[in-house]
Amino acid sequence: MNAALHGLKVVDLTRVLAGPLCTQMLADHGARVVKVEPPGGDETRQLGPPFDLDGHAAYFSALNRGKRSISLDLSTPGGQEVLHRLLADADVLIENFLPGTMERWGLGYEQALAAAYPRLVYCSVTGFGADGPLGGLPGYDAVLQALCGVMSINGDAATGATRVGIPVVDHLTGYVALSAILMALLARGLSGRGQRVEATLYDTALSLLLPHASNWFASQQSPALLGSAHPNIAPYDKFRARDGELFIGILNDGQFRRFCSHVGLEALLADARFASNTARLAHRAALRAAIEAAIAGRDCGPLCDALMRSGVPAGPVLSVPQALAHPHCAHRQMLVRAGSYTGLRAPMRLAGTPGAPGAPPPAFAQHAGEVLGELGFTDPQREALHASGAVPLPAH
Repeated sequence: MNAALHGLKVVDLTRVLAGPLCTQMLADHGARVVKVEPPGGDETRQLGPPFDLDGHAAYFSALNRGKRSISLDLSTPGGQEVLHRLLADADVLIENFLPGTMERWGLGYEQALAAAYPRLVYCSVTGFGADGPLGGLPGYDAVLQALCGVMSINGDAATGATRVGIPVVDHLTGYVALSAILMALLARGLSGRGQRVEATLYDTALSLLLPHASNWFASQQSPALLGSAHPNIAPYDKFRARDGELFIGILNDGQFRRFCSHVGLEALLADARFASNTARLAHRAALRAAIEAAIAGRDCGPLCDALMRSGVPAGPVLSVPQALAHPHCAHRQMLVRAGSYTGLRAPMRLAGTPGAPGAPPPAFAQHAGEVLGELGFTDPQREALHASGAVPLPAH
């Protein structure tokens, strides 16, 4: 009852990552989310192994807790009738079909839904938007990383341009959609009217080019592959110690002085090559050699702990299992557990209206009967919808 979005109803027509991530965060903070899947189900249900103990692909489980599931064939009159009943009291509809798909079904926002549901916030998530040179084309995270320059600044000379290891464009697009929806709901509180909002992977991927785009605008020099290093800051990079690798991020001269004093590099403080960030950038190879020589006999964990407590940002390069097992992960309550389900909590925390992650991810069409009953369909009507294929049921 205290969740920030309690009472909000969301009709979720999305699949894969960006859209489902957005709606999972809405659900975590109190929204009632009905996940409407196509007859074949969300593609991520099949993206395994691994599968969890309930038989869900881990990929699907990561993005769909707290939702109820129904399947509709929206190309059919029956499927569309169910959707319209869902929208009668809905606050948000979010979809990630190829542009023009909803219009082909007679369900476009300007075409039909805006007039029928004037308070509805309609969010479309697409690869490139509906128009322009790439308008209407399909978009996938790695393709956008390549096309928008993200890969060109990730990697080193040995690897060449490299995909970022998480689907960062999809992830951030989910947050862009979340932000746009919440802003539109805030505007609706003032105007009484909903609106269309849009999140595209293309816009999102280009927005990630900070500071690289600004560096290009100012210098006309194309950003180069730097591995883990930073184009504007040194030392801000990964270094090898005795038992592994750590990342040291030094942003100002005070931090550099404290770092040098801690690791026995006081001589660098009198060296003009390292007197400022600009100088350190010009001599980053010599700086790297000096740092790795100084820490070669130190272990990552104790060194990072001591550096952090002296005001120098540093962290060991942990594996995924090590990161999830870190005591601070437990302290921040980042893991969500429900029965056999384990997932990651949404990262925002609200003190006055805290969220509460909902039920484990639903099985395909798990709540079809429940949702149809709430919408007023009688038993014979439900049976007819199932028989026609408009509202598929899970295979047994």
